[in-house]
Amino acid sequence: MKIITITVNPALDKSTRVQRLAPEKKLRCEEPTYEPGGGGINVSRAIKKLGGESCAWYLSGGAAGQRIGDLLQAEGVRYREFNCVNWTRENLMVFETATGEQYRFGMPGPQIQEPEWKQLLQALEELEETPEFVVASGSNAPGIPDDFYAQMAQIAVRKGFKLVVDTSGEALMQAAGEGIYLLKPNLNELAALAGKEKITAQEQEELARRVIAEGKSQVLVVSLGPRGAMLATKDGFEYVTPPTVKQESAVGAGDSMVGGMVLKLTEGWSWPEVIRYGVATGTATTMTPGSELCRKPDVEEIYQWIKQHS
Repeated sequence: MKIITITVNPALDKSTRVQRLAPEKKLRCEEPTYEPGGGGINVSRAIKKLGGESCAWYLSGGAAGQRIGDLLQAEGVRYREFNCVNWTRENLMVFETATGEQYRFGMPGPQIQEPEWKQLLQALEELEETPEFVVASGSNAPGIPDDFYAQMAQIAVRKGFKLVVDTSGEALMQAAGEGIYLLKPNLNELAALAGKEKITAQEQEELARRVIAEGKSQVLVVSLGPRGAMLATKDGFEYVTPPTVKQESAVGAGDSMVGGMVLKLTEGWSWPEVIRYGVATGTATTMTPGSELCRKPDVEEIYQWIKQHS
């Protein structure tokens, strides 16, 4: 398996629709849709939708964790469960039909014990076949130390796989360093990585260059929101701007972008084309409702548009 994704705070995502949100009233919701969620899980789901293969590793607790496995199996996504005592979280997304607004309720996740998170690192150490990429994406569940991804980076150095980390806060700060192949910060996180509180558009290249020069990551893909993304490598910069599309939901867009990029990296694509395909994948995901991810025909159409306009 060339790609393994790791999710330490997965979620069973529940989506529904209601005419209008109002306090103190019993709200009649439509039948809910359930989908497996959480950073690395969404990366694996996007890779599958694009015709690739990966194996999604995740911490699984209780009925919600089991349901995630059932849903992944139904989608044809390979997975490996690592059991934990406390139940996996459930997130709720409510679409208000009267206004077209979406409300997202994200739960914090269960308390994870030390032996439970350490089993993921141990499993990486014991892999007989080294993957080409390991993608660690999403927030840390309570109880998982901030240096968890940094410990994973040490294993990457020993085992020889390329580690991609997409997280935030202190976990991102501690991950940055030897063993990291790719980080995907937003502008605020890029500023923090470079030791600054704020960032201007004029500074983003200089700060990205500094982060790479300091060895915090070999490659940076900086999310620029609706303006697309900036690729930063030791060789220079590349900006990709997506077309304007009708957005339904941004859930999973960043994870889909990572999935599209990593898949094409395993296929030997050059970085300029990889970043274009990644932006196309993320943009296509915003066109789908709830926590549904990209649809391959949309990805291909947007990718062709980006190629023609860049």
